[in-house]
Amino acid sequence: MATILHINSSVRNAGSISRQLTAEFLSKWQAIQPADVIVERDLAANPVPHLTEQMMGAFFTPAEQRSPEQAQTVQLSDDLVAELLSADTIVIGAPMYNFSVSSTLKAWIDHVARAGLTFKYTETGPVGMVQGKKVYIFTSRGGVYSQGPAKSMDFHETYLRAVLGFIGLTDITFIHTEGLAMGDAAVADALTQTRQAIGELVAA
Repeated sequence: MATILHINSSVRNAGSISRQLTAEFLSKWQAIQPADVIVERDLAANPVPHLTEQMMGAFFTPAEQRSPEQAQTVQLSDDLVAELLSADTIVIGAPMYNFSVSSTLKAWIDHVARAGLTFKYTETGPVGMVQGKKVYIFTSRGGVYSQGPAKSMDFHETYLRAVLGFIGLTDITFIHTEGLAMGDAAVADALTQTRQAIGELVAA
């Protein structure tokens, strides 16, 4: 039995392509692996707060030296880190907003990228501590950014690969659904390709 952490970061509920596709992927997954446990983290329904000076101060204060207020401040971040570390597989729905991730997903990343918990500094440089996990990231994009003239504006996949890799998550598969603002035919084609990819991933 494995644990899958499912993170949705779309600000939309109704009509969200990324939510629809992660749901389809996990439905097919559970049909094959019914004993696996799926932990849901909806960053729109329950947003993670953006970092504050007080949070940063609490993060960098040793646990045994934190005040009661600091301990309370850091509790959510500690819970998010524990949730990440407990998962065997991470599935992220990550629509593109203004060439990158949503602010809610960025906030989640800021809470789980914690020195001493998910990465550490060594004499030879930083080392990610979140090892041995598979990540699937389902994106939705109005244009086409994986290739062609707009590729230079893709700070979406590049950022996620870099920051997740920094904490040790390097086994990442991106499933891009692109061209969603380019007409009905483009949408139909993109969804067909993504659903084919889902079938292949689940069957692998």
